[in-house]
Amino acid sequence: MNNIALDYTKKLMQRVLAIILFLAIVFAIDLYVFQGFKVVVKKWFPAYRGLAHFLYWAIPFFLLALVLVRVVWFPESPKNNYFIFISSSLIGLFLVKFIWLFFMLTDDLVRLVRFTSGQVIKSDTAKNISRSEFIVTAGFLTASTLFGTLIYGIASGAHNYTIKRRKLPIKGLPKSFDGLRLVQISDIHSGSFWSKSSVQKGVNMINDLKPDLFFFTGDLVNNSADEFDGFKEMFSEISARLGSYSVLGNHDYGDYVRWPNRDGVTKSENLMRLKNHHQDLGWHLLVNDHHVIKIDGEELAILGVENWSAHRRFPKYGDLNKAIKGVENVKNKLLLSHDPSHWRAEILNKNPSIKATFSGHTHGMQFGIDSKHYKWSPVKYQYPEWVDMYTENDQHLYVNRGFGYLGYPGRFGFLPEITLFELESV
Repeated sequence: MNNIALDYTKKLMQRVLAIILFLAIVFAIDLYVFQGFKVVVKKWFPAYRGLAHFLYWAIPFFLLALVLVRVVWFPESPKNNYFIFISSSLIGLFLVKFIWLFFMLTDDLVRLVRFTSGQVIKSDTAKNISRSEFIVTAGFLTASTLFGTLIYGIASGAHNYTIKRRKLPIKGLPKSFDGLRLVQISDIHSGSFWSKSSVQKGVNMINDLKPDLFFFTGDLVNNSADEFDGFKEMFSEISARLGSYSVLGNHDYGDYVRWPNRDGVTKSENLMRLKNHHQDLGWHLLVNDHHVIKIDGEELAILGVENWSAHRRFPKYGDLNKAIKGVENVKNKLLLSHDPSHWRAEILNKNPSIKATFSGHTHGMQFGIDSKHYKWSPVKYQYPEWVDMYTENDQHLYVNRGFGYLGYPGRFGFLPEITLFELESV
């Protein structure tokens, strides 16, 4: 009992120290950037300048206090829309100040060079080198633009569902499957939704496409199966003539929270509840398994694996060999696998009968440039295949941009996606 108490105390102290260190770093950055903020507002009327100074400190302090109260005293309470917006606003403020920090450092570097040069030639100007209003103001405008972009991404981008239409040429595809319409969505993350009516519009858009097949490639929730309870009826409306198929994503296992939860639910019970959601929706959850579709005596195998990632920090639950067992002789296979790194690691050139792999996971990082001729997001430096279509040696990978959002409750550039594929026999 004493050992348990000591272990708990040790973990609590580590948590407190981590919070203190974090707050110290945040305060240091705030104090440093505040010197630039004073330059920006120094020509304002005194009353307005004083109000600006007050709000600079009061707004983040208030938001941070609300987040800490929630995290420290109510860690098991469910996240609601208010908490999502509060935490997102705080993160956004910190991010823009962090961006502004680099402009401030540049300004100080310039001042240091000028000061050093003045000392060498013993100039009096070295004693009074003021901050560059141009550099500081440029930092302020850049940071403000970024913050405005993030707000716009919440208000306009979070549920701005876009339909991407793609031809999917498959070498050797039986003629019976030529022209088949397949719809894919990924990464619903129902625990993050803040507009139920907007999500309903997205579901209606899926049904309006009248798919023959429907694929969902993982991450139904953020952590807990009960996040999906209020959306089950809505998503059960999705129908496809030849069936709906789904797999699990890394967030579906509950690996990122403590169990049992506030209701005493264990991790294994939570996973079973989540699997039952798929069943209730009428989706065939493929857990390292397969299903064969037959049309006019010809066959197409749909494979699905549990989450498998080439990155160490994500789990490798998937077993591709188990999913293939029993359909080795089916010449054309489509695979649902949540993490796109699986494609290059275990599928490309190693399993040529898997003609197309459908993934998600990256979300396009929900922020970046997504145009016809150029795509950029920070996530590209972590994943070689991170968005849209990739083809090598007659094998395809499609990385869906995701239907929902995680962390940042919005999207800018990489909008939520519904993908319509038309299979082509070549």
